[in-house]
Amino acid sequence: MKIKNIFKFLIFALLAMQLGSCNDNTDAEQKFDQNPTDRLNAQKKELSDVLLTSEHGWKAVYFTDNTQLGGFTHLFKFSSDGKVEMASDFDGDTDAYESAYSVELGSAVSLLFTTKNRIHLLSDSDNSPTDALEGKGYKGDFQFLYYGQENGEIIFKTNRSFQELRFVKATEEDWENLAQNVIMGENVVGGEERPLFRLLETNDGTTTHQFDFIFSEAPRFASANSIETGYAVSYNMGIAYTPTGISVSPAVEVKGQKLTDFVYNDTDGSFTATGTGGVSATIKYTTKPLILTDDYKGLLDGNDFKVYGYISPFLTNAITTSTLCKELLDEINASLPATQQLTRVQLYFNDGGYNYIEYRFSGGRPTLYHNVTTSENAVDKTIVLTHDSWQTATALIPAPALLKKIDDEFTNPKGLYVKKENFKVVYSNVVWTFTSASSNFRITTYALN
Repeated sequence: MKIKNIFKFLIFALLAMQLGSCNDNTDAEQKFDQNPTDRLNAQKKELSDVLLTSEHGWKAVYFTDNTQLGGFTHLFKFSSDGKVEMASDFDGDTDAYESAYSVELGSAVSLLFTTKNRIHLLSDSDNSPTDALEGKGYKGDFQFLYYGQENGEIIFKTNRSFQELRFVKATEEDWENLAQNVIMGENVVGGEERPLFRLLETNDGTTTHQFDFIFSEAPRFASANSIETGYAVSYNMGIAYTPTGISVSPAVEVKGQKLTDFVYNDTDGSFTATGTGGVSATIKYTTKPLILTDDYKGLLDGNDFKVYGYISPFLTNAITTSTLCKELLDEINASLPATQQLTRVQLYFNDGGYNYIEYRFSGGRPTLYHNVTTSENAVDKTIVLTHDSWQTATALIPAPALLKKIDDEFTNPKGLYVKKENFKVVYSNVVWTFTSASSNFRITTYALN
C-alpha cells in the first residue's frame, strides 16, 4: 500500500473511533440525564416516602462506638406532617415521645431529628458514661446521611463519624417488648443472688477456652481476656439488650464463625450464642476468681507497711465496687446526718506491727478503728482478718452497731481475695480490690503509699 493511501486509512480509522466515542458519550448522558440537583431531589422524595411505608415504623440498634460503648435500641414511627414517635431502651423510660423530623437536602440527603427526643440522649456531651468520655457523652448523632436501601432496610451513615446505621422494619412486638430490654439489662448486670465473678467460655467443637469477663453498666461495654498461659486472645465488645438476651458488636469469633446473638438462661444466669458444628460462646457465673492471685501475701505480718483506701465519691461507681458494697455504704450514710457521712474506709497492714480498718467520717464525727489480726488461707488464697478490738483515737469502745454489716464483710471467716487491678479510676493511684470469699461484697480502693 502506498504511503499516501496508508495515511488516508489512518485518518479514516481515527474518525471512526471519534464517532464511536461520541456514541458512547451519548449513551452515558442518556443514563445520567439527571443533573445533581435533580438526583438529590429524587433521593429526598425516595427517603421521605420510604420512612412512611412501614406499618409499625422502624427499629435501629445504634452502636455509637463499639470500641468502648454498647448498643441502644431506638424505635421510630414517622408521619407525613414531619412528626415522629420515638422510644428507646437508653434507661428505664421506654415510653414513646413525639418530636419533629425533616428530610434535609444538602451535599447529600439526610434524616434530621430537629427537636429533642430519645436519640439526643446519645449526643449530649454532658451525659458521659465514663471518665474517658467526659465532654463527649455517648458519641451519638441525630443526623443521618441517606445511602439507599437493601433487602427492605434503610441504609444511613452518621453525619459526624460516618459509620453505617441501618433501619429495619419494626413490628408491633418491638414496641410492646421494648421494656423487656431494660429488664434484660438487669440480668446482664447481675442480681445480688448471683456470684460476682463471670467468665466467657468458647467452644470450637473440640476445644474450650476461658476468659475473664467484666461488664460495665453505664457504657454497656465488656472485656474478656484469656486466662490461659500462651493463649493471648481477648474480646472487647459493646452490648445491646434484647427481650431474649443480648447482641454484641464486634462479634465473638470462634473458628471463623461470628457469634453476635446470645440467649439468656434464667436458671443459671448465663448467655449463650450457638453456631454450627458444636461452636458456641457462653457468658456464665463462677463462684470464685478464675485466677487466684498471690497479691494478698504482701499484706501478711512481717511485710512492709501498706494502706489502701476507699474514697467517696471517686470509687463509689467504679466497675469493681459491688452492688452489695454500695448498698451497705448507703445504709450507713442514710442513718447519719447529712453533714456526717462515711467518706473513707481504709485498710492498714503492718503499721508498726498493727493491722486495722479505719472508718473515717465527715462533719466532725470521730474516726473509728477496728484492730484486727491477719492470717493466710493458702488453699483459697485469701487473707483472713480477725477481730481484736475497737477504738477511737483515744479509747477502746464496744463494737459500733452502725458499722456491723459492712465490717462483717471484711472479717468474714473465709477471708478476702486481694487483687491489684490493671486500670485507673480518676487518679493515677494503683487500684486494689478486696472481695469477700463468702458473699457478693467487693470494695475498690486506692493504694495510698
